[in-house]
Amino acid sequence: MKNKLLNIATAVLMGGIAMTFSSCLKDKPFPLYGNKASAKVQYKYAETADSLQEKTYTTFISANGNYFVANNAGSTTFNYWPNAHTLDIFTDAYLRTNNDIYKQRMSSLLAGIKTTNGGLSNNFYDDMEWLDLATLRAYNATKDAAYLTAAHTLWTDIQTGENNNQGGGIAWRKNQLDYKNTPANAPAIIFAARLYALEKNEADLATAKRLYTWLKKTLLDPSGIIWDGINANGDGQISKWKFTYNQGVFIGAALELYHVTKDAAYLTDAVNTANATINDTDISPGGILKSEGQGDGGLFKGILIRYLTLLALDPDIAETDRTKFISFLKFNAETLYTAGIERPSLMISPDWKKQPSDTTDLTTQLSGVMMVEAAATLKAAGKF
Repeated sequence: MKNKLLNIATAVLMGGIAMTFSSCLKDKPFPLYGNKASAKVQYKYAETADSLQEKTYTTFISANGNYFVANNAGSTTFNYWPNAHTLDIFTDAYLRTNNDIYKQRMSSLLAGIKTTNGGLSNNFYDDMEWLDLATLRAYNATKDAAYLTAAHTLWTDIQTGENNNQGGGIAWRKNQLDYKNTPANAPAIIFAARLYALEKNEADLATAKRLYTWLKKTLLDPSGIIWDGINANGDGQISKWKFTYNQGVFIGAALELYHVTKDAAYLTDAVNTANATINDTDISPGGILKSEGQGDGGLFKGILIRYLTLLALDPDIAETDRTKFISFLKFNAETLYTAGIERPSLMISPDWKKQPSDTTDLTTQLSGVMMVEAAATLKAAGKF
């Protein structure tokens, strides 16, 4: 992501519903973590997801219809990696509703990204990985071969980033091959494991295992928290920034390797990091995921929610862990639902405990949509 290094200092410092939704929610008591009283509100997550999807589409679509702009304040800027996650939320909606409008939007967006970007390639390996994950999910959801072709094209490019600097791993970007970080490696592991599950190419499984071994050895703290990267400043030091999305993609990497290998050590790693995340007072003060501002940081929480939800639904985790993860997700969903969504605009705040400001970034909006889509999934599964 192009603006990440510019946003790091800020990040460190800072650490649909129907249009007739009743305004009386403003008078409801703020739910305490685990407090049953929060059930006084009727949480209509699927309906809210529908409305948020529509409002996000109409608010952020570019004038030419090819991509989604950076904010709701007149921006025309195309940012590659948030558009990859926009494809992901359309896939979420299609899987939930089976409504072909989302399939059409998915197809149009992939074509629009290619047109606007001048192809699929990008200087940032992590940016390509987000789109790679999104296209593979889109293929699995629709069986449209265009997505699988795009996924293979991206994967071929991404693999050029692996080298022996810092002992292994994929670089963050093509012009900085000696800086390695979690967001350039954990998503690649998730993708490689999922591609192996689909095609059974042993080279993909080997890549996933090799990258995971390096990542765990290099950036995983004994507490279970995964650090951001190594050698950002050319000094060989580890950047000990606690970003929410890093925890999410490490959970996802461990979980996907467990799925394809059935090696319980991977599942243990996923559960350990999930527990560390929900208990960490920097990441989840008071049981609510922290605000990481807007810009790139606005998307971070949604990525964590995506992979924590997959872990919470996995049939092989212990019920005691599942109960904790579900309670955490439920509290965050309820807090966002009652406090962090402005109505009737349906714009979302980077701080899920309060209303948004006048401007909402696409990244911030996407995180909220991911949370509500996850809540709809969990409710449909009988977990909420």
